[in-house]
Amino acid sequence: MRYGFSLRFALAACLVGAQGFSVHAEIADPALTAINASLQAGQADKVLAQLSQLPSGGQNNAAAMNLACRVRFILGDWDAAVRDCEQAVRLDSGNSTYHIWLGRALGEKAGRASFLSAYSMAKRVLAEFQRATELDRTNAGALFDLGSFYVEAPSVVGGGLSKAESVALELDRVDPPHAWELRSRIAEKRKDPGAAESNLRKAISLSRHPAVQWSVLSRFFGNSKRWAEMDSAIASCTSAAARDAAHSGVALYDAAGVLIAVGRDQALAAKMLEDYVNGSAKTEEAPAFIALTRLARLKDQLGDHAGAQVAVNAALQLAHDYQPAKDLRR
Repeated sequence: MRYGFSLRFALAACLVGAQGFSVHAEIADPALTAINASLQAGQADKVLAQLSQLPSGGQNNAAAMNLACRVRFILGDWDAAVRDCEQAVRLDSGNSTYHIWLGRALGEKAGRASFLSAYSMAKRVLAEFQRATELDRTNAGALFDLGSFYVEAPSVVGGGLSKAESVALELDRVDPPHAWELRSRIAEKRKDPGAAESNLRKAISLSRHPAVQWSVLSRFFGNSKRWAEMDSAIASCTSAAARDAAHSGVALYDAAGVLIAVGRDQALAAKMLEDYVNGSAKTEEAPAFIALTRLARLKDQLGDHAGAQVAVNAALQLAHDYQPAKDLRR
């Protein structure tokens, strides 16, 4: 469904284009900490099993519901994700992060809804992002999501580039690289590719983990079919990731996605995904079972059918009911 913009695209942009930070609530309980570790590792089945063993109620129930929402989110079960996120917000309405995830889940659900339902949900998405930033003006993830919404959304549901610029000014104080990344999106929306590129390069220069921003720049070049510059940005991404392995796993995942999207250097894309799934820097922003499913498709295309099935089986061990992986099983 598309009505001037795609909420599904806008929310994906918040998650994929802003890979430099994860939006996690503080978790002190050891059981919930273990569940969060499973979530970051992409072990969806294990997360659901661990959640089912928790006692009902209790002071940590809101955090548990947020974790449930997030695992449903990466599995693509939007109705259940919205339900669990709503419950987390009901139990702890003062938690900024819970409002972010409710907004994201609503955005994905809106992307598959009818026109009228999507219109209504878009306003709810905006309300959740606004509430998240009101509760914590230093929450960079909330600010970036809100700014991305303003860039992508039509004015009828609250979008506007001047609003996005105001958010970028706030981001300057808490996360300058993502402030410049947001400005790049604003420039793209204004059809100013020169400024968009310049702003991304500014983000790279300010980032402590520049592999992330190099992957964003590679996507920008790929979208513009500037192949040589895209290849150079991907090379810079991999070099930066090698120097900063603990923080750059998601950059490899996203750079591989750029190559897959434009149909270039599939062997390099496969290597990036293998490096990601075999590394120790996995994150829910780049779910391991999805990475393995993408790797399986690439291996099939490259003629390594046995390797493809190994990747498929590994994906299904993490998320046994993940349909894209099941579709590749032979």
